[in-house]
Amino acid sequence: MTNRETIIFVHGIWMPGAEMTLLRRRMARLGYRTLQFSYPSVRRSLDGNALELQRFITSQHLEQAHVVGHSLGGIVSLRAFAISPWLPPGRIVCLGSPLCGSIAATRLDRFRLGRRILGMTIHEGVMRVPAAQWARGVVSDRDVGVVAGTTPLGLGRIVTRFAGPNDGTVALSETQIPGAADHIAVPVNHTALVTSMLVAKQVDAFLRQGQFRR
Repeated sequence: MTNRETIIFVHGIWMPGAEMTLLRRRMARLGYRTLQFSYPSVRRSLDGNALELQRFITSQHLEQAHVVGHSLGGIVSLRAFAISPWLPPGRIVCLGSPLCGSIAATRLDRFRLGRRILGMTIHEGVMRVPAAQWARGVVSDRDVGVVAGTTPLGLGRIVTRFAGPNDGTVALSETQIPGAADHIAVPVNHTALVTSMLVAKQVDAFLRQGQFRR
């Protein structure tokens, strides 16, 4: 594998990126060059963060760039490619991203403190208009894979009740964006999507082949 096989990791809300260290190391051992993109997930707008990601990718002068985004990071990643379709080719993996909206975030957004905690990015990219509506061009032009968790342990269960399978924060149905190249559910919760060896193997399979391992 050459240096052109680069993965850019994009963290979720309230996270600094350090929580993706184990996943980055595992992918590095598989031969990838790994980079971490960090952004203010609460105080900056969706397009503001997407443009920063676009600038980050451009600054690396890559011929090919894969992107792996956890939760809100998947939304920011898709938005970057939606507003900058000329970015280098590569596959995108969303880990537990609420691509079709989020009942947990919507419930929390009803309260003033909840709105402050959630911030602008999730409001604009998940609740106001979900990615399933504005990312159609991305999923038609690029291979987008989604890994969803089904172990219902997480903060989302504090604010809402899920009607179906979920990872404790995001419902399985909220991750199923039309047009995705592949979608797979794994028995982990939302946080473990970035620590699970099983997930790392699935990310590797998708980046190499455009489909997950069954």
